Amino acid sequence: MAVGHRVCFVAGFLFILLLPGCEARIHKLTLTNEIRHTIDLNDFGFYANGTLDVYLHSLQVPETSVDFSKYPVGFSLSRSRVNGVLSYTAEDLKKCLLTQNATNAEPLIRFLINIKNQSVSVDAVNKQDNILIAKEKVEADKDQEKVKRDSEQQSKNQDKSAEHQDKRSDDKKPEQAVQNPEAVNVTGTFNLSSRHHVTLDLEKNGSIYSFSFRIRFGSEAEGLYSLKFHYCRNSEPGFNEPYSFAVEVREKNPHGFLSAAEIPLPRLYLYMAGVFFIAALVWVYNLMKHSYSVFKIHWLMAALAFTKSMSLVFHSINYYFINTKGHPIEGWAIMYYITHLLKGALLFITLALIGTGWAFVKYILSDKEKKIFMIVIPLQVLANVAYIIIESTEEGSSEYYVWKEILFLVDLICCGAILFPVVWSIRHLQEASSTDGKAAMNLEKLKLFRHYYVMIVCYIYFTRIIAILLKFTMPFQWQWCYEFLVEVSTLIFFVLTGYKFRPASNNPYLQLPQDEDDVENDEVVTESGALEGISKVKKTSNGRDRQKESTL
Repeated sequence: MAVGHRVCFVAGFLFILLLPGCEARIHKLTLTNEIRHTIDLNDFGFYANGTLDVYLHSLQVPETSVDFSKYPVGFSLSRSRVNGVLSYTAEDLKKCLLTQNATNAEPLIRFLINIKNQSVSVDAVNKQDNILIAKEKVEADKDQEKVKRDSEQQSKNQDKSAEHQDKRSDDKKPEQAVQNPEAVNVTGTFNLSSRHHVTLDLEKNGSIYSFSFRIRFGSEAEGLYSLKFHYCRNSEPGFNEPYSFAVEVREKNPHGFLSAAEIPLPRLYLYMAGVFFIAALVWVYNLMKHSYSVFKIHWLMAALAFTKSMSLVFHSINYYFINTKGHPIEGWAIMYYITHLLKGALLFITLALIGTGWAFVKYILSDKEKKIFMIVIPLQVLANVAYIIIESTEEGSSEYYVWKEILFLVDLICCGAILFPVVWSIRHLQEASSTDGKAAMNLEKLKLFRHYYVMIVCYIYFTRIIAILLKFTMPFQWQWCYEFLVEVSTLIFFVLTGYKFRPASNNPYLQLPQDEDDVENDEVVTESGALEGISKVKKTSNGRDRQKESTL
């Protein structure tokens, strides 16, 4: 247990160190010497009048060795299909989306960066209901007449104000405009439903390129969108050319920074916190009512229910600040991560202890049961650390996917590990029911353990597999139902576990003898017959009650 405390202590410091890097719905990502050809920046569900702001602050690419007309660089914004499966990302990950033709009717917007011409070509594919706001690049040869007319008008105005002391400087401006007819940059608003091709300005500062744009979504463009950055040269086999860039992404719906599927979550978590808190109070009342048969494991179950409620409260507060400010408040986020860690550790420890029968029928764990706890506790801490790192890291970073795989693997290992004590207890009861002459009592307990085993398997299977599959089959605005199903299934699992192992005199789990010595003494007294008709006083294992047992 000392090892577990030290691991939790270290994990707490990791949470605090990682938290300041979390930007939530205002994403800031900086990559240096990156070689991936496709980088997933973010997925977000937009309602009508939602906005997406992208600021490419610095882009550095090897200009001399790459033909960017053949291997373009830029962004893609694609909408998912109705059921939440992305339209373009699952087709062929080895190909570059900027060079592929559209294969379905879902909206797709490409931003192709042209290093040579210092421009960004916007290509809107399929039906669009979006507004693009960006700095347009207008070619000089098409606007020299406009510049000339403007210069003549300025000359007339200058003649009328010849006595003005800034006349000389004003006369030079039209000449400079004609002598240096470079591209004219105009910030404009473009309706992509009628104009599918726009050329934007690409600013250059030495070897660093930058540009920005905003997209406002219409009512027909609502959906789940995926924003990606592409470096198509590295999609070819054998090419791993490094590039660097820094980007800031701001996503917002009309009423806050949360995605469409996340908007109901603050209220959902708050309501479920109230339900878990009420369930915890009912459980404590039941413990106080049947105090004669209460064990330490019962209070551990109460602590788990209260910790779960607190975790949901802080989770709701965390989402509230993300929705209003675009990022979490560090103090509230730390409280959520701490309670989340405690809840996860208490859950698996409690399930494993119930499976071993600790405190109910024995106070000592076997060596193999101790090994289970030595495996589960550190793995649970690792799983929570992975969860916090995922929450604190931008989706586009390379370590994001590494920790996501670690979380999935460790969580499955923990779920499988807690089944072993239950399986061992079932096997032990099957052997005992046929050898110790107490078949009826052991079969009752065996039946209870089998039910408990089925409950754990169903809970793991539903929350880890079924709920996730349902999430991908729901429309984007209803994907919050995944969280609802997980929380409801957790509540049902808690209630059923509490009912099965409640402190009551008619619970078969609590009717077994407390140790083998008491059983042997009872058999000796019964067989001797010398003390027939005499009652003996027997102390129960919890030391709080004495009960009389008649001896035959």
